Amino acid sequence: MATIRVNGVDLGVESFGRDDDPLVLLVGGTTMLSWPDSLCQRLAEAGRRVVRYDLRDSGASSTLDPENPTYDLRDLADDAADLVTALGAKSAHLAGIGVGGMVAQVAALDHPENISALTLVSTRPVAPGPVDDDLPDHDQTVMSAVFSRPQPDWTDRRAVAEFAAEGAALLGNDAEQARAAAARIWDRTPTSDTSVHQANQLGMVFSRLDCSPRWRERLRNLRIPSLIVHGRADPFFPVGNAEVLAAEITEAQPLIFEDMGTQIPEWATEDIATAMLRL
Repeated sequence: MATIRVNGVDLGVESFGRDDDPLVLLVGGTTMLSWPDSLCQRLAEAGRRVVRYDLRDSGASSTLDPENPTYDLRDLADDAADLVTALGAKSAHLAGIGVGGMVAQVAALDHPENISALTLVSTRPVAPGPVDDDLPDHDQTVMSAVFSRPQPDWTDRRAVAEFAAEGAALLGNDAEQARAAAARIWDRTPTSDTSVHQANQLGMVFSRLDCSPRWRERLRNLRIPSLIVHGRADPFFPVGNAEVLAAEITEAQPLIFEDMGTQIPEWATEDIATAMLRL
């Protein structure tokens, strides 16, 4: 674990593998723990230098006011590109999950010299908010069930972990994996501030970011090997979003798992790593 200062902020990072191996940079969605340890280790064992990191206002990265961010999506994309350079690499295989997938798309478009391959997991080609007519939106029945639950005491580690486990089944995820990840995220939150704990667990900062202008129409200009990973059981970004991404990006290959929800399950990490290593 370390922090690296780029673009005027400190980013919390964790590295796997040898420093002189080709770089795979994993954008958190929003914390680095969105990426399972087993996936990072598998890529490192195969000869990749894997670095996962926390977005701003999450985990070990600079936290100011997640309820009122003073940066936008382009700043987060610049963070990713600048981190490639700060890590001493000419370019990287960039991977993003969830909202981190939006960061990865914009980074690949705005900084093509820094990005040699792209993996997008459980994400979509437009910003939070209203979607295009050909993109399936959140499953409203599931979203109502998820967000109508009483909020936990965000300063209570056990309550937060239980809250995550209870919501996992609704989102197509493994309850025990979600419980363990939530506890680890809680442990890494550097303050007892309720709003920061909530932001770390739920990624709330993204709903407050300026994500304009649109980037979907630019995706056809990407000319790098790309992998689109998605679960057919994902109610947050239904699988049709992945199908559109795969169609929009010229060299994209889809990898769809029937029983995967919003997060990467442990049982899928081997197949995902194998597919990433082909890029």
